[in-house]
Amino acid sequence: MVKRYDRLKDIQRLHPERDFLEIYRLTVTYEFPWDITRALELALYRTYAVPSIGRLLDETAELTERSQKRYDDTALLLDTVVEHGFDTDEGRTAVRRINQMHRSYDISNDDMRYVLCTFVVTPKRWLDGFGWRRLCCHELAAFAAYYRTLGARMGIKDLPGSYEDFERTLDAYEDEHFGWDEGARRVSDATLALMGSWYPAPLAPVVRGASLALLDDSLLEAFRYRRPGPVARGLTRGALRLRARAVRLLPPRRTPHYARQNPEIKGYPDGYEIAGLGTFPTPGVRGCPVPGRRTSPPQSPVD
Repeated sequence: MVKRYDRLKDIQRLHPERDFLEIYRLTVTYEFPWDITRALELALYRTYAVPSIGRLLDETAELTERSQKRYDDTALLLDTVVEHGFDTDEGRTAVRRINQMHRSYDISNDDMRYVLCTFVVTPKRWLDGFGWRRLCCHELAAFAAYYRTLGARMGIKDLPGSYEDFERTLDAYEDEHFGWDEGARRVSDATLALMGSWYPAPLAPVVRGASLALLDDSLLEAFRYRRPGPVARGLTRGALRLRARAVRLLPPRRTPHYARQNPEIKGYPDGYEIAGLGTFPTPGVRGCPVPGRRTSPPQSPVD
Protein backbone atom coordinates (compact mmCIF):
# COMPACT_ATOMS: atom_id res chain seq x y z
CA MET A 1 0.00 0.00 0.00
CA VAL A 2 1.31 3.43 -0.94
CA LYS A 3 1.65 5.72 2.07
CA ARG A 4 1.14 9.46 2.08
CA TYR A 5 4.81 10.44 1.64
CA ASP A 6 5.98 7.48 -0.46
CA ARG A 7 5.57 9.33 -3.75
CA LEU A 8 7.66 12.22 -2.44
CA LYS A 9 10.42 9.71 -1.68
CA ASP A 10 10.13 8.43 -5.26
CA ILE A 11 10.44 11.98 -6.55
CA GLN A 12 13.54 12.60 -4.46
CA ARG A 13 15.21 9.53 -6.00
CA LEU A 14 14.85 11.04 -9.48
CA HIS A 15 17.20 13.56 -11.07
CA PRO A 16 15.43 16.94 -11.41
CA GLU A 17 17.21 17.89 -14.64
CA ARG A 18 17.13 14.54 -16.40
CA ASP A 19 13.75 13.34 -15.06
CA PHE A 20 11.98 16.70 -14.88
CA LEU A 21 8.97 15.55 -16.91
CA GLU A 22 8.36 12.53 -14.68
CA ILE A 23 8.75 14.62 -11.53
CA TYR A 24 6.44 17.33 -12.85
CA ARG A 25 3.83 14.77 -13.89
CA LEU A 26 3.93 13.00 -10.51
CA THR A 27 3.63 16.29 -8.64
CA VAL A 28 0.87 17.74 -10.79
CA THR A 29 -1.30 14.67 -11.42
CA TYR A 30 -0.82 12.64 -8.24
CA GLU A 31 0.25 14.93 -5.40
CA PHE A 32 -1.57 18.21 -6.11
CA PRO A 33 -4.02 18.03 -9.04
CA TRP A 34 -6.63 20.33 -7.44
CA ASP A 35 -4.08 22.78 -6.05
CA ILE A 36 -2.10 23.04 -9.28
CA THR A 37 -5.29 23.75 -11.22
CA ARG A 38 -6.13 26.61 -8.85
CA ALA A 39 -2.55 27.88 -8.91
CA LEU A 40 -2.34 27.93 -12.70
CA GLU A 41 -5.69 29.74 -12.87
CA LEU A 42 -4.21 32.35 -10.56
CA ALA A 43 -0.98 32.42 -12.58
CA LEU A 44 -2.82 33.32 -15.79
CA TYR A 45 -5.01 35.78 -13.92
CA ARG A 46 -1.91 37.61 -12.63
CA THR A 47 -0.80 38.31 -16.16
CA TYR A 48 -3.85 40.54 -16.81
CA ALA A 49 -2.36 43.11 -14.43
CA VAL A 50 0.42 43.81 -16.93
CA PRO A 51 -1.38 46.37 -19.14
CA SER A 52 0.18 45.21 -22.41
CA ILE A 53 -1.13 41.69 -21.73
CA GLY A 54 -4.50 42.58 -20.24
CA ARG A 55 -5.22 45.11 -22.99
CA LEU A 56 -4.47 42.61 -25.77
CA LEU A 57 -6.65 39.95 -24.16
CA ASP A 58 -9.48 42.47 -23.97
CA GLU A 59 -9.05 43.44 -27.63
CA THR A 60 -9.31 39.84 -28.78
CA ALA A 61 -12.62 39.47 -26.86
CA GLU A 62 -11.92 35.78 -26.25
CA LEU A 63 -11.91 36.15 -22.48
CA THR A 64 -14.82 38.56 -22.34
CA GLU A 65 -17.14 36.94 -24.90
CA ARG A 66 -16.03 33.28 -25.02
CA SER A 67 -14.59 32.82 -21.55
CA GLN A 68 -15.43 29.15 -21.08
CA LYS A 69 -13.99 28.09 -24.42
CA ARG A 70 -10.82 30.07 -23.89
CA TYR A 71 -10.43 28.51 -20.41
CA ASP A 72 -11.04 25.00 -21.75
CA ASP A 73 -8.62 25.28 -24.65
CA THR A 74 -5.85 26.78 -22.55
CA ALA A 75 -6.13 24.05 -19.95
CA LEU A 76 -6.36 21.25 -22.53
CA LEU A 77 -3.36 22.37 -24.57
CA LEU A 78 -1.14 22.72 -21.52
CA ASP A 79 -2.48 19.44 -20.13
CA THR A 80 -1.62 17.60 -23.34
CA VAL A 81 2.08 18.29 -22.85
CA VAL A 82 1.92 17.15 -19.23
CA GLU A 83 0.19 13.90 -20.14
CA HIS A 84 2.07 12.98 -23.31
CA GLY A 85 5.41 14.80 -23.06
CA PHE A 86 7.21 17.15 -25.41
CA ASP A 87 8.41 14.66 -28.01
CA THR A 88 5.20 12.79 -28.80
CA ASP A 89 2.87 13.63 -31.67
CA GLU A 90 0.32 14.93 -29.18
CA GLY A 91 2.78 17.10 -27.31
CA ARG A 92 4.30 18.56 -30.46
CA THR A 93 0.87 19.33 -31.86
CA ALA A 94 -0.12 21.15 -28.66
CA VAL A 95 3.04 23.27 -28.64
CA ARG A 96 2.65 23.99 -32.35
CA ARG A 97 -0.91 25.25 -31.76
CA ILE A 98 0.27 27.49 -28.91
CA ASN A 99 3.03 28.90 -31.10
CA GLN A 100 0.79 29.55 -34.08
CA MET A 101 -1.65 31.51 -31.97
CA HIS A 102 0.92 33.61 -30.17
CA ARG A 103 2.72 34.45 -33.39
CA SER A 104 -0.44 36.00 -34.78
CA TYR A 105 0.05 38.90 -32.38
CA ASP A 106 2.74 41.39 -31.52
CA ILE A 107 3.66 40.00 -28.09
CA SER A 108 7.02 40.99 -26.65
CA ASN A 109 9.56 38.42 -25.52
CA ASP A 110 9.53 40.02 -22.07
CA ASP A 111 5.77 39.51 -21.72
CA MET A 112 6.03 35.91 -22.93
CA ARG A 113 8.83 35.21 -20.46
CA TYR A 114 6.85 36.78 -17.64
CA VAL A 115 3.81 34.58 -18.34
CA LEU A 116 6.09 31.53 -18.25
CA CYS A 117 7.47 32.69 -14.89
CA THR A 118 3.97 32.76 -13.40
CA PHE A 119 3.58 29.06 -14.22
CA VAL A 120 6.71 28.25 -12.22
CA VAL A 121 6.37 30.60 -9.26
CA THR A 122 2.64 30.76 -8.53
CA PRO A 123 2.22 27.00 -7.83
CA LYS A 124 5.06 27.09 -5.31
CA ARG A 125 3.61 30.11 -3.53
CA TRP A 126 0.10 28.61 -3.55
CA LEU A 127 1.34 25.36 -2.02
CA ASP A 128 3.38 27.23 0.58
CA GLY A 129 0.12 28.68 1.85
CA PHE A 130 -2.52 26.08 1.05
CA GLY A 131 -0.90 22.77 0.11
CA TRP A 132 -0.90 19.64 2.24
CA ARG A 133 2.89 19.84 1.96
CA ARG A 134 5.38 22.18 0.34
CA LEU A 135 7.32 21.42 -2.81
CA CYS A 136 10.75 19.92 -2.24
CA CYS A 137 13.92 21.20 -3.92
CA HIS A 138 13.74 18.40 -6.53
CA GLU A 139 10.26 19.53 -7.52
CA LEU A 140 11.24 23.19 -7.72
CA ALA A 141 14.19 22.34 -9.96
CA ALA A 142 11.98 20.09 -12.11
CA PHE A 143 9.32 22.83 -12.46
CA ALA A 144 12.02 25.21 -13.67
CA ALA A 145 13.40 22.65 -16.13
CA TYR A 146 9.92 21.79 -17.43
CA TYR A 147 9.05 25.39 -18.21
CA ARG A 148 12.51 26.16 -19.59
CA THR A 149 11.85 23.36 -22.06
CA LEU A 150 8.38 24.67 -22.90
CA GLY A 151 9.73 28.20 -23.22
CA ALA A 152 12.52 27.11 -25.54
CA ARG A 153 10.02 25.34 -27.79
CA MET A 154 7.94 28.49 -27.86
CA GLY A 155 10.98 30.46 -28.98
CA ILE A 156 11.20 32.57 -25.82
CA LYS A 157 14.64 34.11 -25.35
CA ASP A 158 16.72 34.75 -22.21
CA LEU A 159 14.93 32.14 -20.12
CA PRO A 160 15.66 31.99 -16.38
CA GLY A 161 17.76 29.06 -15.20
CA SER A 162 16.83 28.03 -11.67
CA TYR A 163 13.59 28.39 -9.76
CA GLU A 164 15.15 31.34 -7.94
CA ASP A 165 15.86 33.00 -11.28
CA PHE A 166 12.23 32.55 -12.34
CA GLU A 167 11.09 34.06 -9.07
CA ARG A 168 13.40 37.07 -9.31
CA THR A 169 12.32 37.68 -12.91
CA LEU A 170 8.65 37.53 -12.00
CA ASP A 171 8.93 39.85 -9.00
CA ALA A 172 10.99 42.42 -10.89
CA TYR A 173 8.59 42.40 -13.85
CA GLU A 174 5.53 42.84 -11.68
CA ASP A 175 7.16 45.65 -9.71
CA GLU A 176 7.91 47.48 -12.93
CA HIS A 177 4.83 46.74 -15.02
CA PHE A 178 1.74 46.11 -12.88
CA GLY A 179 -0.74 48.90 -13.44
CA TRP A 180 -4.27 49.96 -14.29
CA ASP A 181 -5.86 49.32 -17.68
CA GLU A 182 -9.58 49.52 -18.39
CA GLY A 183 -9.50 46.58 -20.78
CA ALA A 184 -7.57 44.45 -18.31
CA ARG A 185 -10.22 45.16 -15.69
CA ARG A 186 -12.90 43.90 -18.10
CA VAL A 187 -10.91 40.70 -18.60
CA SER A 188 -10.55 40.32 -14.85
CA ASP A 189 -14.29 40.80 -14.26
CA ALA A 190 -15.11 38.27 -16.99
CA THR A 191 -12.77 35.71 -15.44
CA LEU A 192 -14.31 36.12 -12.00
CA ALA A 193 -17.77 35.76 -13.57
CA LEU A 194 -16.67 32.58 -15.32
CA MET A 195 -15.49 31.05 -12.06
CA GLY A 196 -18.79 31.96 -10.45
CA SER A 197 -20.69 30.29 -13.29
CA TRP A 198 -19.29 26.89 -12.30
CA TYR A 199 -21.45 26.90 -9.16
CA PRO A 200 -25.16 27.37 -8.44
CA ALA A 201 -26.19 30.98 -9.12
CA PRO A 202 -26.71 31.95 -5.44
CA LEU A 203 -23.06 31.05 -4.76
CA ALA A 204 -21.61 33.25 -7.52
CA PRO A 205 -21.16 36.30 -5.23
CA VAL A 206 -19.50 34.07 -2.64
CA VAL A 207 -17.08 32.69 -5.23
CA ARG A 208 -16.25 36.20 -6.42
CA GLY A 209 -15.67 37.38 -2.86
CA ALA A 210 -13.48 34.37 -2.04
CA SER A 211 -11.47 34.87 -5.22
CA LEU A 212 -10.82 38.52 -4.39
CA ALA A 213 -9.85 37.53 -0.85
CA LEU A 214 -7.04 35.39 -2.29
CA LEU A 215 -5.50 38.23 -4.32
CA ASP A 216 -2.48 40.07 -2.99
CA ASP A 217 -2.57 43.83 -2.65
CA SER A 218 -0.56 44.44 -5.83
CA LEU A 219 -3.25 42.72 -7.92
CA LEU A 220 -6.11 44.44 -6.11
CA GLU A 221 -4.48 47.82 -6.71
CA ALA A 222 -3.78 47.11 -10.37
CA PHE A 223 -7.45 46.25 -11.02
CA ARG A 224 -8.75 48.90 -8.58
CA TYR A 225 -10.73 46.41 -6.53
CA ARG A 226 -11.68 47.29 -2.98
CA ARG A 227 -9.46 45.41 -0.56
CA PRO A 228 -11.40 42.58 1.16
CA GLY A 229 -11.73 42.88 4.91
CA PRO A 230 -9.81 40.70 7.37
CA VAL A 231 -12.85 38.51 8.02
CA ALA A 232 -13.29 37.61 4.33
CA ARG A 233 -9.59 36.95 3.93
CA GLY A 234 -9.40 34.96 7.14
CA LEU A 235 -12.38 32.76 6.30
CA THR A 236 -11.23 32.07 2.74
CA ARG A 237 -7.64 31.30 3.57
CA GLY A 238 -8.60 29.41 6.70
CA ALA A 239 -10.93 27.16 4.71
CA LEU A 240 -8.13 26.33 2.27
CA ARG A 241 -5.75 25.51 5.12
CA LEU A 242 -8.37 23.25 6.69
CA ARG A 243 -8.75 21.50 3.36
CA ALA A 244 -4.97 20.98 3.23
CA ARG A 245 -5.01 19.34 6.67
CA ALA A 246 -7.82 17.05 5.60
CA VAL A 247 -6.02 16.06 2.38
CA ARG A 248 -2.87 15.26 4.36
CA LEU A 249 -4.85 12.63 6.27
CA LEU A 250 -6.32 11.02 3.15
CA PRO A 251 -4.70 8.04 1.42
CA PRO A 252 -2.57 9.08 -1.57
CA ARG A 253 -4.03 9.13 -5.05
CA ARG A 254 -3.66 5.81 -6.88
CA THR A 255 -4.27 7.08 -10.42
CA PRO A 256 -3.24 10.31 -12.14
CA HIS A 257 -5.74 13.13 -12.51
CA TYR A 258 -5.28 15.30 -15.59
CA ALA A 259 -6.77 18.72 -16.23
CA ARG A 260 -9.00 17.26 -18.98
CA GLN A 261 -10.84 15.42 -16.17
CA ASN A 262 -11.66 18.61 -14.26
CA PRO A 263 -15.36 19.48 -13.95
CA GLU A 264 -14.55 23.06 -14.96
CA ILE A 265 -13.80 21.85 -18.52
CA LYS A 266 -17.27 22.07 -20.07
CA GLY A 267 -16.89 22.77 -23.78
CA TYR A 268 -16.13 19.31 -25.19
CA PRO A 269 -18.62 16.73 -23.90
CA ASP A 270 -18.04 14.61 -27.03
CA GLY A 271 -14.24 14.85 -26.97
CA TYR A 272 -11.82 17.05 -28.89
CA GLU A 273 -8.89 16.98 -31.28
CA ILE A 274 -5.67 18.59 -30.08
CA ALA A 275 -4.98 20.11 -33.50
CA GLY A 276 -8.43 21.73 -33.40
CA LEU A 277 -8.01 23.52 -30.09
CA GLY A 278 -7.44 27.24 -29.94
CA THR A 279 -8.08 30.15 -32.24
CA PHE A 280 -7.17 30.46 -35.88
CA PRO A 281 -7.00 34.24 -36.42
CA THR A 282 -7.35 35.72 -39.88
CA PRO A 283 -6.68 39.32 -40.94
CA GLY A 284 -9.50 41.61 -39.89
CA VAL A 285 -11.06 39.05 -37.54
CA ARG A 286 -10.71 39.31 -33.80
CA GLY A 287 -8.92 36.25 -32.46
CA CYS A 288 -6.94 35.35 -29.38
CA PRO A 289 -3.24 35.19 -28.42
CA VAL A 290 -4.05 32.10 -26.40
CA PRO A 291 -6.26 29.04 -27.11
CA GLY A 292 -9.80 29.36 -28.39
CA ARG A 293 -11.23 27.57 -31.55
CA ARG A 294 -11.00 24.51 -33.82
CA THR A 295 -9.83 24.12 -37.43
CA SER A 296 -7.57 21.92 -39.54
CA PRO A 297 -4.22 20.81 -38.08
CA PRO A 298 -1.11 22.88 -38.75
CA GLN A 299 1.60 21.58 -41.04
CA SER A 300 5.01 22.00 -39.41
CA PRO A 301 6.06 20.05 -36.28
CA VAL A 302 6.70 22.77 -33.68
CA ASP A 303 7.19 25.95 -35.65
